[in-house]
Amino acid sequence: MPDYISALDLFTIGIGPSSSHTVGPMRAALLFAEAVKANGQLPHTTHIEVKLFGSLGATGPGHGTSNAIVAGLSGITPEECNPDDVLTAWDSAVKARKWFVLNHEITFSESNFSYQPLIRLPKHSNGLRFTAYSASNEKLLEQTYYSVGGGFVEADHELYRPERPDVPFHFESAVELLEICAREGKSIAELAYINEAFIHGELALEIKLDAIWATMQHSIEKGLATRGVLPGYLAVTRRAADMAEQLANSEDEVSNEWLQAYAIAVNEQNAAGQRIVTAPTNGAAGIIPAVGYYALKYKNIDSKKISHDYLLTAAAIGSLYKRNASISGAEAGCQGEVGSACSMAAAGLAAILGGSSEQIENAAEIAMEHNLGLTCDPVGGFVQMPCIERNAIAAGTAVSAVRLAMLGDGSHKISLDTVIETMRQTGLDMSSKYKETSLGGLAVNVVEC
Repeated sequence: MPDYISALDLFTIGIGPSSSHTVGPMRAALLFAEAVKANGQLPHTTHIEVKLFGSLGATGPGHGTSNAIVAGLSGITPEECNPDDVLTAWDSAVKARKWFVLNHEITFSESNFSYQPLIRLPKHSNGLRFTAYSASNEKLLEQTYYSVGGGFVEADHELYRPERPDVPFHFESAVELLEICAREGKSIAELAYINEAFIHGELALEIKLDAIWATMQHSIEKGLATRGVLPGYLAVTRRAADMAEQLANSEDEVSNEWLQAYAIAVNEQNAAGQRIVTAPTNGAAGIIPAVGYYALKYKNIDSKKISHDYLLTAAAIGSLYKRNASISGAEAGCQGEVGSACSMAAAGLAAILGGSSEQIENAAEIAMEHNLGLTCDPVGGFVQMPCIERNAIAAGTAVSAVRLAMLGDGSHKISLDTVIETMRQTGLDMSSKYKETSLGGLAVNVVEC
């Protein structure tokens, strides 16, 4: 039986600007460093070669991939790092002409990094290969990893993963999930809580869910209070703080505008390489926090209910996208990132507004149905344009999907499983130009204009 995909897999506290191009490579680099040490080769390593393939090779520089790899090799993790230290990791290595594999100092040169955007490794577009060498240029260890979206990492070799117990309520489709809910007389959130507590223990689960929601709220509030220009040559000006000031002084009903400001605030924090929650990716990190914060501020939903029922319901739906399609922009386009996050947020909001399991599934389906075909074409390779505004629009779509679903009884013609499979097929058919390579769409036309 395949492993259960946990809420704590889909929601992880990390840094921007990209789960696939920053967080995943950082984790891969740390895995390689630990492998070098475990093989007894750390004292003999004098230099390391890094090759980035496909989408990583195309847009890695704009996503801070080099910073992440330097940091990861040194032993830093996305969860515990100081974001500002990661932002300067590459420049520090260039200046010092040295870097570290854990606590072992080795020689650094820009030639250690090779970007190969036109080579796509068979397993995934986000491929990266590490090779450790001795002073005599003997190859000590070589390993290839894949950053498959959402910060998840796979490899050509077998990665050690702690064995996860079979959960009480295992499901692999929305149909199965709804059948279990009906049979057990429980909500999606209740089933998810039982599964998560079985894996992690109730106390650890409570602590982690509360920390995830607290981090989401902080990223909104910090983003709403921060002005300036985002990193990179595009010189994109932050907007969330000015939006908040205007909305605070407005006498009109502006709940939808605040919803969009919340999403923009998170994604500006993400683009600046700051602390955010991968939800389920960084490129789509603003949607689930924004909709949850909207529920807190405008629907008077208790914060504890958001950290539990909202996040657990969203994660249950997100697990279906991760298992049966993709949450990777490099694999499925932005429908896999923003689309899945929009669907997850809609499901979570429907749950905390009292929707039935069928209405929750309907809301999730509506939200994804209207993100099908969405391309990933970041201008300049930065997670800024159109990514930031795209999160704001998708947050509004999630709320609209819930309104539609709650006006019905949950019955509908197109199932969530059908729309997930359609998204998977669409991703396979989509040209690689529109899969986080910055080789087509806005990424090309904005520059040409």
